[in-house]
Amino acid sequence: MSALQWHRLGRVDDLKTKPLQQIQAGEVVLALSYRDGEFGAISGRCNHAGGPLGHGHVDADGYVVCPWHHWHFHRLTGQARSGIPAAAPRYDLKIEDGDLFVNLVAATQRINAPHPAHPLTRPITREPGPIRVVGISTSAMNRDFPRYSTSEALLQTALDHAGAAGHQTKLIRLNDLNFRACEGYYSVSADACTWPCTITQMDDTDQLTPVYEALVFWADVVLVSTSIRWGAPAALYSKMIERMNCIQNQVTIRDRVLIRNKVASFIITGGQDNIQAVAGQMMVFFGELGFVFPQFPFIAHSRGWTAEDMEQNVAGVQASTELHEGARALADRCVAMAAGLLAAGEGRAQIERGGRKAHPSP
Repeated sequence: MSALQWHRLGRVDDLKTKPLQQIQAGEVVLALSYRDGEFGAISGRCNHAGGPLGHGHVDADGYVVCPWHHWHFHRLTGQARSGIPAAAPRYDLKIEDGDLFVNLVAATQRINAPHPAHPLTRPITREPGPIRVVGISTSAMNRDFPRYSTSEALLQTALDHAGAAGHQTKLIRLNDLNFRACEGYYSVSADACTWPCTITQMDDTDQLTPVYEALVFWADVVLVSTSIRWGAPAALYSKMIERMNCIQNQVTIRDRVLIRNKVASFIITGGQDNIQAVAGQMMVFFGELGFVFPQFPFIAHSRGWTAEDMEQNVAGVQASTELHEGARALADRCVAMAAGLLAAGEGRAQIERGGRKAHPSP
């Protein structure tokens, strides 16, 4: 390609009416900006995940802000913000007879800031060892004044039973983790929802990583406990699964299944009915991630819509031999299924595509 390859973009008077726009110029995508009487042209593809820079905005300091994940590149130089050794390619412009032209040969090169790979990008392998069971409690409590959670108590019974049988166990309380809510990157573009989660990549203080580590890498069995809140799972449960959309999205846009040979089951308690609806919602979501379920995949307890004597609820769960035995039996069913899946191993055809495209490999 010649060092000069000028391409007409259009009339200056038309182009300067927009402070920022995404333009296809031949095979080159540009983020063309105009401010204070001067045009600027940089690549329209963000260094991070290829977001359309020209669909973002220009901030007060002259940086083009990517609409996907808010990376910044100066509209005239392509340089990232001070201290970040990265840059988007810059393109030379000229004006002739009222027309704006761009040289399609970039004046500068793209520079990607060096950074180590995130730990969650490592290959997914199961280390040798016993069956591993993680319990995730989604009860939201006052940390300064903790109280008894019926769903977490039954979850602890299940974990204690699995541990006594020689399996590895761990409990994750969402209430102990400070993590941001999903910010809807998928709603911007499917490709904007990344693995690891974009928030996890950008925010070292976000504490959802232990959940990702447990579900994707460590556990063979996942037991999730939740209360019922107005006919739906707990708010912390919903906050968690919205952030887990990045796992399911890998299936949707990358044909990459992160969850294989893993079992999920649920413990649901509350002061009102709607158990089946809550269980169904949970099963659909975890099924879409790739989890499988044993026969009778949940246990539940509710005092019903008209029961307002909630002070009796805790005492009832504490004293219920049936509920705690049910939690132990649930753990047994899950562990037995996980053992079977691990024994089958790679000898069986695996699902290479997920969701509605699922089919076994040859």
